[in-house]
Amino acid sequence: MSSSDMTTEHLDALTKEYGNKFGKPDGRLLVVVAPGRTELAGNHTDHEGGQVIAGAVNRYVRGVFHPNESGLIRVMSLGYGLVEVDCSDLQPHADERNTSAAIVRGLLSAFREMGFGGNQLGFDAVVTSEVPAGSGLSSSAAFELEIAQAMNWLWADGGVSAMRLAQMSQFAEREYFGKPCGLMDQAAVAVGGIAHMDFADDAAPKVERLGFDFAENGFSVCLVSVGADHSANTADYAAVPREMQDVARAFGHERLREVRESDVIGSLPPLRAKLGDRAVLRALHYFREERFVQNRADALRTGDMAAFLELTQRSGASSAMYLQNVSIGGSSEQPAMVALAVAEELLGGRGAARIHGGGFGGTIQAFVRLDEADEFCRAMDEALGGKVSARYDIDQEGARAQWLES
Repeated sequence: MSSSDMTTEHLDALTKEYGNKFGKPDGRLLVVVAPGRTELAGNHTDHEGGQVIAGAVNRYVRGVFHPNESGLIRVMSLGYGLVEVDCSDLQPHADERNTSAAIVRGLLSAFREMGFGGNQLGFDAVVTSEVPAGSGLSSSAAFELEIAQAMNWLWADGGVSAMRLAQMSQFAEREYFGKPCGLMDQAAVAVGGIAHMDFADDAAPKVERLGFDFAENGFSVCLVSVGADHSANTADYAAVPREMQDVARAFGHERLREVRESDVIGSLPPLRAKLGDRAVLRALHYFREERFVQNRADALRTGDMAAFLELTQRSGASSAMYLQNVSIGGSSEQPAMVALAVAEELLGGRGAARIHGGGFGGTIQAFVRLDEADEFCRAMDEALGGKVSARYDIDQEGARAQWLES
């Protein structure tokens, strides 16, 4: 764990808050750091068994943990309050949907299924996050891997693999929190670096670390908050995989990965009549984006930044036109589209911009020349009316933990 992701200042603040809330710990504290993530390629492909490229970024959830053997898990999230979960109660609670308590309980259930975390093995924790909620940096996955990695080290001596922790976190988000997410966010946070992932087999996704450095190739990754929290549009987000899977089921499959694009195109009249045009367009986006991901992975392997930028622009256009997750249909509020229009004007063809993550708000992503990145962020801030833009570096480690000597 590097001094930049958990500074003395961070640690002092967390341990002070721990003492104020829970008293002086009897023994060592466990320090856990989990990064946010940026989706570099693969807009709404993972839940269909497709491919993505994702990178962990240098914005973190940080926490200190200590076992209490009380049968209770108590997590104080600074700025949000205390979450308390009884280790003997593993069932989902309807009143916990969309809350941190649901994540903690879901992960507890997943660890119990593996034989870890008995009824009396609770813990106390204080965590803080600099990953903005609803921003598209996946604050939820960062929190999930923060708690999952803590459970891993408190109960399993760190023996659970990064990908298994990601799958357990996805389980908690889907079955307890109530969001039908894919596995990309959790896998990116767990693994770290830039990774090309293939989710054809949910039980054993293929993950290849790509040894690419944007800065060494003359570019910065910039993210711009569009001024609308995408978490308010969970229903719109959930409609994307549902409609894609409706198309897959029309061919006797559960995911578009198992369907041929030619069969969809050859069946357009009955599909449109039964499912509507939007579902069909979203399916067609999936097939286009699958090709774009593969081609962008090849571009990163060979260091072809020009090809990567061109493919990113084409991917962004597909998301806007076919996937339709840049704005809410029929609404006069289109903050992401406004941000993209400004970004493309500022870039002047020298970079690329696209919707980022789930869409419907949150952030846009831009790849900007290093010598123009500061001015780009300043101009975006001015145009959108606030400090909304930032440059990001890739975090190479993913979620990690370390015992702090008492």
